[in-house]
Amino acid sequence: MSATSSLIHDLPRHTVRRAVVSSMANNIYLITAKDTGAQVLIDAADELPAINQLFEDAAEDAAIPTSLAMIATTHQHWDHVRALAALVEQTGAPTAAGTEDVAGIISETGVATSHALADGGTLTVDGVVLDTVHLRGHTPGSIAFVLQEADTTLIFSGDSLFPGGVGNTGESPKRFARLLSDVQERLFNRYADDAVVLPGHGNATTLGAERPSLPQWRQRGW
Repeated sequence: MSATSSLIHDLPRHTVRRAVVSSMANNIYLITAKDTGAQVLIDAADELPAINQLFEDAAEDAAIPTSLAMIATTHQHWDHVRALAALVEQTGAPTAAGTEDVAGIISETGVATSHALADGGTLTVDGVVLDTVHLRGHTPGSIAFVLQEADTTLIFSGDSLFPGGVGNTGESPKRFARLLSDVQERLFNRYADDAVVLPGHGNATTLGAERPSLPQWRQRGW
């Protein structure tokens, strides 16, 4: 499919832009700090030209020149890292991912992770602070990144939470139970209903829209 990009959130101190790339309709997100120009790209999924278009589109989002400060990866699956090596080669930017997915990312891309992340921490660059939430089940080291500004909470959930359910757990009851429990305890129990969920594929939702379905998800087992 052809890549498309758009400005999806224009907050007082940050912008968030999205590009949709590849036949898998992967979402790539770019956060820009308006005061510093520092940027965090979440999931270099594919199509380096589309990523470069994101940078071009965001060039006027800050008061000073923008620059990529971090490439953050939600999880190790191949469709979320296909442009990672090319982007690192082009920019020299450091990388971040969940500790348990570091080996898988190296295997897929040859790129070593600069910052290994765990639950309850933060990923910080100049002007951007993201909470890190470890969600086990889709992959061992899946990480959701959470941007909070004033009354707005944005959850970049990767493939761990979508409208209508949690991510694929390979038909494993154990993995499904683990992922659903992590999503419930570490997202639904930590953040308010108006928190916006920005998944790795498809459209956004909110925790409030999904919360009533949690018992149904657990009962159906997927």
